[in-house]
Amino acid sequence: MSLITVNERCIQCGLCIKECPVDVLQMGEKGPEEAASTHCNGCGHCVAICPNAAIDNENAPLALQVDANTFPKLNPHQAEHFLRSRRSIRNYHDKPVARELLSKLVNIARLAPTASNSQGISYVIVENRQLLEKAAEITIQMAEKSSVRHLIEAAIIGYREKGLDSVFRGAPNLIIAIADKNFPYAKNNAVSCLTYLELFAPSLGLGSCWAGIFEHFAAIENSPLTTLFNISEEKTVVGAVMVGYPKYQYTRLVDRNSLDATFIM
Repeated sequence: MSLITVNERCIQCGLCIKECPVDVLQMGEKGPEEAASTHCNGCGHCVAICPNAAIDNENAPLALQVDANTFPKLNPHQAEHFLRSRRSIRNYHDKPVARELLSKLVNIARLAPTASNSQGISYVIVENRQLLEKAAEITIQMAEKSSVRHLIEAAIIGYREKGLDSVFRGAPNLIIAIADKNFPYAKNNAVSCLTYLELFAPSLGLGSCWAGIFEHFAAIENSPLTTLFNISEEKTVVGAVMVGYPKYQYTRLVDRNSLDATFIM
């Protein structure tokens, strides 16, 4: 059975062939068809770019795609404001996030671009605050014995001497990205996916922040943190983001270091 099907609306413009990143398509007598010696990665470019909805792909079905023209486009000013207004939230209300919203976050995350459309990221969504408290204690215990303790001494002191949750910052929820241990694109794909999640979170009234200390110690081989969250031995932690309702609101867009860029002609 052919991977690619074309209907009578095809005008043989060739856009799908030009845009295919892995050269799966070639022009046949009735329109684009699958080349025999190539492998489709399911990116969906061919179906997405067709001006007449004339091509379907078993790996990226037309029926599951959304008409991009039905959505308004951000102008440059709006896009800049949207991107710059996202901030790492480290103070949260003591209010759990509804499962419906958590599901929306990870559903957006799965739509992020990945290396060769390899995807391969799955998620553990923690709703149990007591479990997070146990994870914070285990993380600090591991940090105290770690060779990188000097880099996170402030977090250890804050937790032990001041009673601060310097691991999860009081967030009621945690989203952990995991992947197969032998998956070569795991970390880069997770960064892409969790970045999508973080950018989407404010639209739901939520804040987020990378749980970097937890992530570091959860990724260690045979970490007790993976056991705590019932993560399979075949999987590894490749990212973690805390999520909750921001306790405070920011009123300004902060500047960064001056641009350092070189143009080469």
